[in-house]
Amino acid sequence: MTLHPLAQALNQDLSAEGCSILDTLSSQGKAIFFPSKGILGQGAEAKDAAINATIGTALEDDGSALTLPCIQKSMNLNKSSFLYAPSFGDPKLREAWKAQIQKKCPSLGNTKISNPVVTAALTHALSCAAYLFLDPGDEIIMPDLYWDNYELVFENGRGAKIKTFNTFVNGGFDVEALRSALQNSKSSKKVVLLNFPNNPTGYTATDEEASAIAKVLKESADAGNSVVALLDDAYFGLVYEQGVYKESLFSKLADSSPNLLAVKLDGPTKEDYVWGFRVGFVTFAFKGATDAQLKALENKIAGVVRGNISNAPSISQKILLAAYTCNEYEVEKKEKYATLKKRYDIIKEVLASHPEYKKTFTPMPFNSGYFMCIRPIGIDAETIRKDLIANYSTGVIVLSGLIRLAFSAVPTDKIPLLFDNIYNAISKRQNHG
Repeated sequence: MTLHPLAQALNQDLSAEGCSILDTLSSQGKAIFFPSKGILGQGAEAKDAAINATIGTALEDDGSALTLPCIQKSMNLNKSSFLYAPSFGDPKLREAWKAQIQKKCPSLGNTKISNPVVTAALTHALSCAAYLFLDPGDEIIMPDLYWDNYELVFENGRGAKIKTFNTFVNGGFDVEALRSALQNSKSSKKVVLLNFPNNPTGYTATDEEASAIAKVLKESADAGNSVVALLDDAYFGLVYEQGVYKESLFSKLADSSPNLLAVKLDGPTKEDYVWGFRVGFVTFAFKGATDAQLKALENKIAGVVRGNISNAPSISQKILLAAYTCNEYEVEKKEKYATLKKRYDIIKEVLASHPEYKKTFTPMPFNSGYFMCIRPIGIDAETIRKDLIANYSTGVIVLSGLIRLAFSAVPTDKIPLLFDNIYNAISKRQNHG
């Protein structure tokens, strides 16, 4: 595997001046690096900006964390919260989350699904899934617009190879590109990762696209391939338009084919606005699954958790479990959803009322989640990012040549200024070369 330039730089430091420490590292140890120039590095550069649209958290208009009061209230707990949780997770929390999945995905009906296993949030769930399904050299198929942490999880963490397909065509999800990627993959095991709402674009498949995606995956499985559909549902529930699929693709895949394993990776991090709690879940389903087979998968993933972190934080699980029994929980979630939906609506209004913006950037399709992306016209995105920090006190993220805007963290009244700053930064560069 070709080492990332950041890994090469770290290795040079470890071997400088006759130091022999580099020789003690494993191949993975030599390949790993901290992404200091990715989202986290760019976010650090923007930490003092007046408008900070970088990191994917949600803030109130006053800059405080957007949280549910019932969860704050649940933080007064008894001494059992200090004890270890099982590697599978708190049994009652697992039951509560399974009930939530079935409620939020009503078309599952009576489809048999596993009991969710608790991980230390969704990145850990992805890592556990990589452990379970990917060997070094295996391909993992995903859209070409993806969260940059996937590279650390799948390529550096497991030695797998990310194979991408075109994300958008004609303003929507490119289903045919997914079909081609599956057909062109030489392995009979097809591991596919789909993330809706998507990070970085804030796009969720429409009702029609969701059905088409499910059909394509089923066709591949019915052709004799073993298909693993990893569903990164980190931003589940934050859908802002009619006609956009409001359930997880898990609903359409759970009973699709005996050869198609649906793996739902989710958690309260974004759904319940508890970014620091570090609780996630892994849930399995496939057509014809027996109780014993689903339990075997639960044991497998719990074994990965045990061998990796032993168990997820007990106190976070206890707080969540207490909150899920609060009468205010559903009402408060709707209130926080309304805050994010209002910002989304304002963005749509701003873009519609400023036709001049079309000369400087093109908005990518978006309809959900925390983010939206724009593509600068004729100007390098990284150049604009640095200019925005230096001259407009505005922080944004650059990924794959796009500028990602985390409107979830931008006060409502500053959204028009955010876009005006971007417009001015690009147009000045266009005019002056």
